[in-house]
Parts: sequence; C-alpha cells; structure tokens
Amino acid sequence: MSSYEHTDPLRRLSLGELRRRTSAKWRTYPPDVLPLWVAEMDVPLPEPVARVLAEAVALGDTGYATGEGYAEALAGFARERWGWYGVATDRTAVVADVMRGVVEVLRLVTGPGDAVVVTPPVYPPFHAFVAHEGRRVVAAPLDRTGRLDPGALRAAFREATAAGRRAALLLCSPHNPTGTVHTRPELTAVAELARRYGVRVVADEVHAPLVLPGAEFVPYLSVPGAEDAFSVLSASKAWNLAGLKAALVVAGPEAAAGLGRLPPEVSHGPSHLGVLAHTAALRHAGGWLDALLGGLDANRRLLGELLARELPEVGYRPPEGGYLAWLDCRAAGLGDDPAAAFLERGRVALTSGPPFGAGGTGHVRLNLAASPDVLGEAVRRMSATVRRDPAA
Repeated sequence: MSSYEHTDPLRRLSLGELRRRTSAKWRTYPPDVLPLWVAEMDVPLPEPVARVLAEAVALGDTGYATGEGYAEALAGFARERWGWYGVATDRTAVVADVMRGVVEVLRLVTGPGDAVVVTPPVYPPFHAFVAHEGRRVVAAPLDRTGRLDPGALRAAFREATAAGRRAALLLCSPHNPTGTVHTRPELTAVAELARRYGVRVVADEVHAPLVLPGAEFVPYLSVPGAEDAFSVLSASKAWNLAGLKAALVVAGPEAAAGLGRLPPEVSHGPSHLGVLAHTAALRHAGGWLDALLGGLDANRRLLGELLARELPEVGYRPPEGGYLAWLDCRAAGLGDDPAAAFLERGRVALTSGPPFGAGGTGHVRLNLAASPDVLGEAVRRMSATVRRDPAA
C-alpha cells in the first residue's frame, strides 16, 4: 500500500478541482456558494476503485450486474471490521441503492395503510418514501441527547400495531443527521420491544463503515431478537460512490424466506460498474478508509473549535459516526429555517432542518467531509450571517 493511500483524502483536492465536478453537490448552487449540504465528500476515488472501473471500461465490461462478489466482499469486511459473521451470501440481495432496498423490504413486511415508525429528526426521504408507498408514518422522536427513546418507541409501536395491523420500524444506524451511533444495549432494547409488539425492523446502515474513534458500530442483525429483521448496507457513503448505484439487503435467519418474494426486476436496478466499484472498495480500500476516518475525526474537532470561537450561539454535539454535523441554531436569531439565511446572506449551502421532522426546526445539517480550509471559510461566512444586521 502506497504512502499516498495513508494521507487524508480530504486534503488532496483543491477547491478549483472540486468545482470542475458536475454532480449535485457542485452544480445545484452558483459558483460563489460553498456547498456543505448533500452527502458527497470532497475526496478523490480510492485507487483500487479507480483501477477496477478503468479496467472495466477498457474491456467494454459495462453490461448487467451478476454474481455474489459484492456480498462476499461485505461479509469479509464485516468480519474484519465489526467481528460480525452474519452476512451469509444466501441471505442477501443486490439492489439499486439503500433507499430502494428499504422500500422493497417495507413492501415485504407491511401493506398499504400499515404504519412505519421513524425516529426523527431523521433523513427526510424516510418520511417521503414511506408516505409514497401508502404507509402511515408514526414518529418516535429521539430524546434530548439525540439518542433512541425507549418510551417513545413503545408508544409508537403500540399506536402502529393497533387493531392488529402490521408495522415496521425504519431504523437509521448510525443516525442521520445527528451522527449518533447506537450502542449494543440500545439496539437490544429496540429488538426486545419490536418482538413484543410484532414490529419488523428494517435497518438503514449505510453509514456503518464511518464510525469514528470513541464509538463502535454494532450491526443490528447481531443483537438478540433481531433474527427476523433486515439490514440494508452499501459502500456508497464511506467511499463516496453514490453515483455508482449498488447496495445489499441482508436478511436475518428468520427473514431469509422473504428475499425470495422480492420481484425479479429488483435485481435489474444495480449498476454493474457500481457493483464492481463497491466490491473493490470493501476488499481493497481499507487503508484509504482509515485515512479518511482520521481526517473526519480531525474535522469534527476542528468544527467544534471554529464554532466555539466564531459562533458560540450554535449548539454542536460532535457526531460519533459519519460526516454530518447537526447544528442547533435556535439561539442565533435566524428563524425556523436557518439554512435559508446562511445561503442567502452567507453563501453557504447547508441542509434545512425542518424536513427532518420533529426536532428539526431551527437546525441545519452541515457536511464536514471537506478540507479544513473550506470548513474554516464556511464557519466564517456563517458567523458573518449571524452578526450582520438583517435590516442593513
């Protein structure tokens, strides 16, 4: 492994190089805006991923995805990183991406009119996709410290299963937007409650490889009582591969038969290049990931220092996992949707808090997977937004 692979990927690309990109992060807003919103990282591709893609293109290997290589690569990664031996290839299905996988599993375990419990503030597509599928959204808000609330879950499960209806919990683990990494006791308590009320759990674990020092990722399917649950995982977030579509549904031992009920067309959605890229990342880009985690750890500390100095009005609890910072701006005097003010007056694009549901008002989500220089400039602009007289 080269020394280059051990250097922080967040420090390798200049702002000028990044502005040449044509993805959503860099083309949604005008060039004077610093984009720290959507979950794309300012990093180059890991060399093993770039190599496998270049080889496939050179061969014209751009057909349909097939094989068990992705599942085998995830199984190896899970054993090495998490000590988890629960990814059996015959209990997996390749899907186009995590949210499509979530939707297909929810179709297996619930029907129209049934309830899906979510834990807001949470990734906005959870609300939108569930509602679009004709399911009812039932909220079990996180507690004041941003952690799962057993009392809220119990009440939501009771409501969701009233009159004998089927129900599911759509669990975000690690949690987006707070960066909370659920502990084994917390997840075990979830599984116990889900069993008691007959609620099927679907765990979105797309941020699993991005758990930072001081926390430990616990696969939901590894806790007692989760045998009838499903997990959906992908290499997309950890290696910045969102545009290379692929993900895996993993079924617990008691849920494996459900995978056989997935419609055949589900397997047509994944990109062959995506499967190749994700497989290479899981198998060969562990060193790159370790360097990235070091950079993200440094950035979460840097963001705390910058905010304490420049924007003490903004509340910040450093994320335990991922690269998304959930900022409480209610004391900054910017109204219910501070992201609008930061964009209009500060030229910094952040993700608005209200669409995340309960607890989102007055908050913004900031993507800290950027260079330290960009983070510093973003906070300077945000501070100027707060200090500026709106009437000026």
